[in-house]
Amino acid sequence: MAGPSFYLDALIREFSRLPGIGPKSAARLAFYILKQPMSEVEKLSQTIVDLKKNITFCRKCGGISDTEICSICSDATRDTQTICIVEEARDIITIENSRGFHGLYHVLAGVISPLDGIGPEELKINEFFARCRDEEIKEVIIALNPTIEGDATTLYLARELKPMGIMVMRIAHGLPVGSNLEYADSATIIKSLEGRIIIK
Repeated sequence: MAGPSFYLDALIREFSRLPGIGPKSAARLAFYILKQPMSEVEKLSQTIVDLKKNITFCRKCGGISDTEICSICSDATRDTQTICIVEEARDIITIENSRGFHGLYHVLAGVISPLDGIGPEELKINEFFARCRDEEIKEVIIALNPTIEGDATTLYLARELKPMGIMVMRIAHGLPVGSNLEYADSATIIKSLEGRIIIK
């Protein structure tokens, strides 16, 4: 029969699989759960199940949605000729909270990283190029994190988009080099969007 450490170790292993959670943090979370009333644990588990059941990714842009096409893509008041490219769906939330952008989005689901075996084929880049051809896009704003991989992906996209006659911009580096978009405040996001520069 399994002892108490079996169940605790199993939960620690599951928490350790989460991004940014190491063994020590996983152990702290597991002991925290252990100390909570059953009602709180059930509420947490039900919230996770509800999220997984009811939230999906938009078929068009890759952002989070509770329908096949998200509310941003289906909003007739948005600027449909401008697309902002982001790395992850959470970046859309960050930019939307700034209220400084009124176009559409496209989530790449990562960045090009040869060392990790991630090339353009592993990302949502071909889907993006198809959108540019089908939706008469005039301006693309690249809002990737200012990392080596983000810069490499930006240059790749700019090179491929140039023959399409699309103006390609990148947000200004109001963001510190090496930082993540999700941690930027609204004022920084707005200034980065306003100060975007053309990629030549």
